[in-house]
Amino acid sequence: MTKKILILPGDGIGQEVTSSMNEVLYYLIDEQGLDFQISERKVGGSSYDEFGKPLTEETLEIAKNSDAILFGAVGGPQWDNLEWDFRPEQALLGLRKSLGLFANLRPAFLFNELASASPLKNHIIENLDILIVRELTGGVYFGEPRGIVENETPKYGFNTMVYNEDEIRRIAKVAFEAAINRDKKLCSVEKANVLEVSKFWRSIVTEMSEEYPEVELSHQLADNTAMQLVLNPNQYDVIVSGNLFGDMLSDIAATLSGSIGMLPSASLNSSSQGMYEPCHGSAPDIAGEGIANPIAMIASLAMAFEYSLGRVDLGRRIESAIKIFISQGHRTKDISTSEEFMKTQEVAPALIRILKDENE
Repeated sequence: MTKKILILPGDGIGQEVTSSMNEVLYYLIDEQGLDFQISERKVGGSSYDEFGKPLTEETLEIAKNSDAILFGAVGGPQWDNLEWDFRPEQALLGLRKSLGLFANLRPAFLFNELASASPLKNHIIENLDILIVRELTGGVYFGEPRGIVENETPKYGFNTMVYNEDEIRRIAKVAFEAAINRDKKLCSVEKANVLEVSKFWRSIVTEMSEEYPEVELSHQLADNTAMQLVLNPNQYDVIVSGNLFGDMLSDIAATLSGSIGMLPSASLNSSSQGMYEPCHGSAPDIAGEGIANPIAMIASLAMAFEYSLGRVDLGRRIESAIKIFISQGHRTKDISTSEEFMKTQEVAPALIRILKDENE
């Protein structure tokens, strides 16, 4: 059965790292004779420049009919003064909401060879392997009512944080099941000491834990979790949180690895359709210089093979190739400790050589 893939390079280094990912993807398609139908469209600022909107109806329709969307990054200073509805980031939010991509999986892991690149001391960070499960389509980012009131004194802005029982249950289910396949520890993070929505979240997750007796459930306040991620990150296995806190915690966890350029992510709906993207942004300050690290984008392809494309084996091969790549001493600028480093366009050919060697 034909699998459909939509590639959305986006802006800045999104275009560069997606180009590297494409090399690996097309190599595997050729090697395996995969029946894939691939489309590529503009999104974000590049889409606004050509079509006057960051996400066109055509692109959204193709995304809805795709098994996997491979997304680079969007944004840049040239679009910062646009009205909110035309900002590049609206493409990302629109895709998440329209496709029902409620579960964001962000692994934070460390290759021990790169421990010196982490801001934390080696003995604290070594063997880091955390999975953060973030609810992606609810909470304060999407809650209504919201707005800015300017006809009153003083003026004010407001947002609404809301989660219903079904939204909490479905993201908690993803997290519990992920924990079962890892070290069977789940930490649910919120602010139940001050927020009613968090008290409700905690009660639902606690109730659900009875369905997963093999998983050790703990609860933690978000501010404490942020501190503990820096003090003792290896205490965590799987963390589950709402949209706001999950956004912050996953970025903290990503920086622990030494470079956000190493880490992938997956955003899934209930049909195993997914959007896969690196954790980094468009990095306009280095765009076009050929120094962006494409590993996170290539690792996102590995997650796509695992969760949406039905080829877990190929995802594992990509992950293994990345490990070998690092163990052989290959380094891009962001993870290099010397003046020598690989350019963006050199990474995919090196990984493909490893894939070829491993397949012989």
